[in-house]
Amino acid sequence: MSPRRFLIRALAGGLLGVSLLAHAAQPGDVRVYQATPHSVRLVIGPIQDTPVLASRAWPEAQELGSDNLALGGWRLNHDAATGTIRICRADDSLVQEIRPDASGQGFSFALGAGPLLGLGGGGRQFDRRGAVLPLLNGQWTPDKSTHGARIAVPYLIGTEGWAIFVLSSPGSFDLAGARGEFRTPVGTPPGLDLLVFDARDPLALMRELAELTGPAVLPPKWAFGYLQSHRTLTSAAEVLAVADIFRAKELPCDGVIYLGTGFCPSGWNRGHDSLEFNPAIFGDKPAALLEKLHARNFHIVAHVTPPPVELRYASGPAGAPELVRKRWDGDELHGAVTDVAVDVADSRHVENYWRRHESAFAAGMDGWWPDEGDAYDVASRFARHRMYYEGPLASRPGVRPWNFQRNGYTGVARYGGWIWSGDLESRWASLAAQVPVALNFSLTVSPFWGSDIGGWKPTRELTGELFVRWFQFAAFTPSFRGHGRMWQLRLPWGWGVESMWQREPAAAPDDEAPAPGALPDARVEPICRRYLELRYQLLPYNYSLARQARDDGLPLMRALWLHYPQDACAIACGDEYLWGRDLLVAPVTSPGAATRKVYLPPGQWHDWWTGARHAGGRDITRAVDLATLPLYARAGAIIPLDAVRQHTGEVLSTPTTLRIFPGADGAFTLYADDGATTAYLAGHGTWTRFTWHDAARRLRIERLKSDAPLAPREFLVQVGLGTPRVVSFDGQAAEIVF
Repeated sequence: MSPRRFLIRALAGGLLGVSLLAHAAQPGDVRVYQATPHSVRLVIGPIQDTPVLASRAWPEAQELGSDNLALGGWRLNHDAATGTIRICRADDSLVQEIRPDASGQGFSFALGAGPLLGLGGGGRQFDRRGAVLPLLNGQWTPDKSTHGARIAVPYLIGTEGWAIFVLSSPGSFDLAGARGEFRTPVGTPPGLDLLVFDARDPLALMRELAELTGPAVLPPKWAFGYLQSHRTLTSAAEVLAVADIFRAKELPCDGVIYLGTGFCPSGWNRGHDSLEFNPAIFGDKPAALLEKLHARNFHIVAHVTPPPVELRYASGPAGAPELVRKRWDGDELHGAVTDVAVDVADSRHVENYWRRHESAFAAGMDGWWPDEGDAYDVASRFARHRMYYEGPLASRPGVRPWNFQRNGYTGVARYGGWIWSGDLESRWASLAAQVPVALNFSLTVSPFWGSDIGGWKPTRELTGELFVRWFQFAAFTPSFRGHGRMWQLRLPWGWGVESMWQREPAAAPDDEAPAPGALPDARVEPICRRYLELRYQLLPYNYSLARQARDDGLPLMRALWLHYPQDACAIACGDEYLWGRDLLVAPVTSPGAATRKVYLPPGQWHDWWTGARHAGGRDITRAVDLATLPLYARAGAIIPLDAVRQHTGEVLSTPTTLRIFPGADGAFTLYADDGATTAYLAGHGTWTRFTWHDAARRLRIERLKSDAPLAPREFLVQVGLGTPRVVSFDGQAAEIVF
């Protein structure tokens, strides 16, 4: 498919679905649409196109008057005197009470008594109650150094059983009073367009949000491996030497990421907004160096800064494709938005901007790191994610794209939507803040999140201990990536000798060197190895979680509320999380810790490292040394584990191990596909279901779906601390008693 064809098809597709709803309406009219079984859409005033919603056919609107309106499982009414809109379930129990402002610039709503979650990433954590949260996006925030870049999304979850997503405009929230208040920015056209969800079933909430905003696309499997970021490059020899050390030390790694010249004196390209290779490093044949990295089974990701003209997709009043562009100048967007007809001869057209990438892409780049973009409006953020998904597909059809950015919005997961938390300082407070930041982000933005291991900006708190604790945490985040100034200290072996540290030529004056005595720290490399190997062993589990993200809208990092909505302690817990359904992760985020208090939700839980079984519904105290991240498996869990790979593409000859944690019934669906192509979009893949019946100690294995030949395979099954047993499976349903 040519770039021109992919752009025109995109313009005719994804962003135009909601325009089918547009019609003239008076500001006071309230129209209701049944959005999903557990959500309704309320519209006051004319509907405007929004990139948030995926293209879909909408039912006919119902006018909401003073009489009760029955709509599916909902009952609604509108008090004309006060403007109050009551949204109830069929049994008349209240979901929400919306009271629009007379100005049409905002509304108030009921807060209830439970914790309030969501609102994107960054800012006050974990429970948003009691906070006034202004409309801020990006790294222009006072708490950026610890909480990272803010992605403000007007999607608030009340854990008592409701959620509100404002579609018409981002805005600020005041959650400090008896009622919540939402305000749009000054100058926003009057009118409201919002979704109200019955959120008593969090799993249904996540599934239906994904239905409305579009399912997450599957990333290439290599994105779930370890990615090593570089900053200032000294030579081609150094580039290959780092890759060779990973392989020689047998430290698993799947990708190398190169910063652009400008933020460092010598990066992969010639400077900001350049997509040409730096000849001082790559010579006159950059493809040859990239091929040497590919031969070592590394994927290559290139850092790029925003273009001088930002383009975004839009639809013209007559249905003809048009663009909206904004001038980029320094750190701010200047000038009014201007609609211009598409002219592919115009150098500023988005097609031509993608074409500037094609030479580097053809030379062997595998992914992109579009940096900055904090000032972009919502449509521009979507356009950027979309281009870095559809552009690579146009140039390399059928091969899954991958990129990660600092800005996004709910719905970018349908274009990949990997986002990292921004330029954090290397502090213990930064590490501690990342846990709840990730959970609120994962509930409301995208399943794919990560942070810079160790923090981006060095301080005296950057020690081997902080790096190890952050590394352990990152092994259980979707993006597992070492990055930061003094980048050699982000290498797993970088703390081994004192001479590894050096101040970068482009380092800021306030960058702090490690404290005296912090180097060398011989403990770091073997602990990093332990968690690198565990991450790669968990690849079949993690990749199956990515499939769940696509099918069910469930993030990989899950707030305990998602699976324990009736447990007040679980709901309030923001310093630990579930990795998938079955693993509980409790990062250690304070220096010198000898113990870690862990809340175990109801049920029984197995210590991953010792096998000890604990009753849940209570706090326990876990002793920890530096090598130990508290990790627990739920009773009934079936965790697939592979042997250690050096990269995700390595073919193994050993069987996959199934670790079964007894004490309850359980099930797990193992998903597999080629890990690289878009064939999964046509339904290609293999789903194998494992079901554990605890009382009978019986495991059932069945192939739910597969387009691959039913070749026999073996599993190594271990129940609890018992002796592993080889089980053969020929594709026909089988039951084995242990």
